[in-house]
Amino acid sequence: MAMNTDRRRINGPSRGTSAPIFARTVKEPGYLQSLRPSRVRGPNELRNIFLQTSIIPSASGSAYLEIPNPPPSTTTLIPPSSTLKLSCSIQGPKPLPRSTPFSPSLLLTTTVKFAPFATRTRRGYIRDSIERDLGVHLETALRGVIIAERWPKSGVEVVVTVIEGDEDGWWGDDLKGSVGSGWGLLNVLAGCITVASAAIVDARIDCVDLVSGGVAAIVKNPEARNGREKLLKVLDPNPSEHQDVVAACTVGYLAARDEITEIWMKGDVGASPDDLIEGATQAAVGSLSVLKEVVREAVKAKAK
Repeated sequence: MAMNTDRRRINGPSRGTSAPIFARTVKEPGYLQSLRPSRVRGPNELRNIFLQTSIIPSASGSAYLEIPNPPPSTTTLIPPSSTLKLSCSIQGPKPLPRSTPFSPSLLLTTTVKFAPFATRTRRGYIRDSIERDLGVHLETALRGVIIAERWPKSGVEVVVTVIEGDEDGWWGDDLKGSVGSGWGLLNVLAGCITVASAAIVDARIDCVDLVSGGVAAIVKNPEARNGREKLLKVLDPNPSEHQDVVAACTVGYLAARDEITEIWMKGDVGASPDDLIEGATQAAVGSLSVLKEVVREAVKAKAK
């Protein structure tokens, strides 16, 4: 048996870890469904957001974002849903190497990386296709915000680390093999846009406006009886709280200019995509209120 020669870190299990599943959870009929979380917020109510800047002293700018979920209504050792935790660091603007061709504007590089322990299934250290796609979406959202003409022959790197990401569904559905549709990635992208905007402001990079991310989804209404609508539009959806998600949309929104810099739709949108985009924009405006307050407090602290 070959020994691991990497002594710089303690490697985790190769196949990852999973939450403990007890005999009562699996065998007793109906007990598993009683652990399913339900949405206690209103359709237009957002989750609380914790945002803080200047958390990494060695970076030009940094920020940390956390969106916690409400505590479970039942007593169990298995958490019903995850909490979104993101950190962002800015490196630059700094001069490009001499071998790089001349660039009249700032070169933007975005990287999104999941920590190995960010999801229930352990992730690898090498970036996969999902992380590269999120990096492309984030770059598109930020490219229309930064005034790149003020930094010729320079580059800036935006690195977002997903410490804990929103899951694609409830862990109980994973026992049936139905989790993995990617709904949680839309919440991750919206959080990346918001935390990156705060970090860019902390790095004192000139922007046309603050960009914030928002998510809206169309879900099946569990109370669709007595003539009620079968589909319901909700803002800031938590995939673990909704058993059937029909479609979802993430936007990067500039409120002062009323512009959308990034849009990502997923699912069966149907004939009303504008309604879904409008809902995501409303969620982005709600995140913007927290972003403005945090930036205002950071500016006052630096002025003192």
